[in-house]
Amino acid sequence: MLSVLCSAVVAAAMSVSCSEISMMEIDAPDDLQSRIDEIAEANKKDTGDTTYVMIANAIVGAEDCSSGWWTEFSDYFPVPSNKLLHLEFVNHGSGANNWNNWNLCLSKGQRDVDGYSEYFVIRSDAYGWGNGDYNGALIAMDYQDIDGDGDIWNDFRANMEGAFVEMDIDHSISGYAFVTATMTSKDGSVVMTETYNHPVSSDEFNAFIICDGSWFEMKNAYLIPSKVAAVADQQPVSIVAAGYPAALEIGDEDFWGEAVATVTFEDGSVAVAEKEDITFTVVPDLTTTGVKTVVYSYSKTKQGNYGKSVNNFYNIEVTNPVVALEAVANVNVIGNAKYATLSDGAFKVEATYSDGSKSLLAPSQFSVAFTDGKFVYEAAEGTVENVATITYTTASGKAIEAAANLVIAKSANTPQAGQVGASDFSTGWWVPEGFSNEWHVAPYTSETVTMMVGSDNLGNWHSPCTALRASDLSEYAVVREDHYGWGDGYATVVANSNWNWDTFMSNINGSEITITVTNCGDNTANIRYHVIYANGEEHFQYYDNLGVNSSDLNFCNIVEEAYLNYL
Repeated sequence: MLSVLCSAVVAAAMSVSCSEISMMEIDAPDDLQSRIDEIAEANKKDTGDTTYVMIANAIVGAEDCSSGWWTEFSDYFPVPSNKLLHLEFVNHGSGANNWNNWNLCLSKGQRDVDGYSEYFVIRSDAYGWGNGDYNGALIAMDYQDIDGDGDIWNDFRANMEGAFVEMDIDHSISGYAFVTATMTSKDGSVVMTETYNHPVSSDEFNAFIICDGSWFEMKNAYLIPSKVAAVADQQPVSIVAAGYPAALEIGDEDFWGEAVATVTFEDGSVAVAEKEDITFTVVPDLTTTGVKTVVYSYSKTKQGNYGKSVNNFYNIEVTNPVVALEAVANVNVIGNAKYATLSDGAFKVEATYSDGSKSLLAPSQFSVAFTDGKFVYEAAEGTVENVATITYTTASGKAIEAAANLVIAKSANTPQAGQVGASDFSTGWWVPEGFSNEWHVAPYTSETVTMMVGSDNLGNWHSPCTALRASDLSEYAVVREDHYGWGDGYATVVANSNWNWDTFMSNINGSEITITVTNCGDNTANIRYHVIYANGEEHFQYYDNLGVNSSDLNFCNIVEEAYLNYL
């Protein structure tokens, strides 16, 4: 056994004599591991400035390159502060991918042990990842297009097989780890270099090599004094904050919120500034409403020393808190329309603020939850209570809710007299006899009409279209029943329907259609088609967020090879 142990130690390239080993004689199998550990410690031989480290795992990974990612690892090589670890090994890769070669990790602690974390992992193909200090732009390499085909990576893969790798990992007292990997091709004709640096603590860290469709012959490992006495400090050149609140209510003084400020230094590296290191040179007056400016600055160098100051600013709106809401949907019935069909934008919502002032909210400022999911009502004049719950979320995150009522009233618009379109389906597109009346829609109200449709069922578009127009008849948008439209206002539309296109065209004739147009008051309009086929089957076609001028909105219906009889 003694001769075997001597051979193993020599194979690990360590100069420990057999007489030294004889003092560690192994008496029993259960004592084997402790003796091996003692031998490993003895094999750390200090020769002046150089401390040689025993390599216990000389062959890392399966020699057929079958070891997958994060399955096979070299020994851990501890690197104290102010020391440089030098590793030598032969790299073998499958050649299938650039990353099927060596990978290096620097970590606190050891894998699968509490407290383990990684500073970074870099690959031999100049790629990596890591903690919040990781900056891939700092990876540098000099790989070349040797065969002149415009691709450096085919040369890289070929020269990495059997390459001799010399890797220096320098743990500088300046708080950085500097990695330099020099790779010499098997025939000695090509030398490649990759470098990277990364902030680390002064605590000892571990370095280890990882397989990924690759394997390694570990040859040598030793520690020498760091070659980096200090790193030139870097001054900040800019700071940018993101995530600050866009608005605050009077009484809320947290104008920074969950903001994060990123500092860029002279060398192009970036870091997140600690909030306590940020100075607010202009603090906004949060006791009055209006748009206020926050100016912030930062004056620490990359190494944490005080240096020149960089600053930036952002604007924040201070508003009165909303204390109450009042919401109503006003639907006006033209003629004998049968249904009032609601949309999110159908509600006129008035907010009351802490100072007693009031203002109308745009649809984008509140959310709507229809009671029991119902948004189609019989068009009987009067008030239907609690048709929806309106919710407004304040700048501070508080939800203000109100029950919305539906008010159905007779429209001031003149009902359509007579049929629109010829009974023999001969009405062409955009001819006078194919247009209904022009009906006005006031802001924050809806107008609804119901019609019976006659169609030759020969085209999806042989059904009622709806045009949104100004009083001078200039068009905002035109939409059809069959999920199609055009016009400047149509560019922002959100359309939805539940048609069965296999049966759509055959069911146009004899259908009863209610069309509701809503003026949302914020220069948008919504259109609802509520369709009941002759067989009783119901369908819908919705168009939301159509661009209009809310102060001047009219609509009409148009037919082609169809006719309409309004109720």
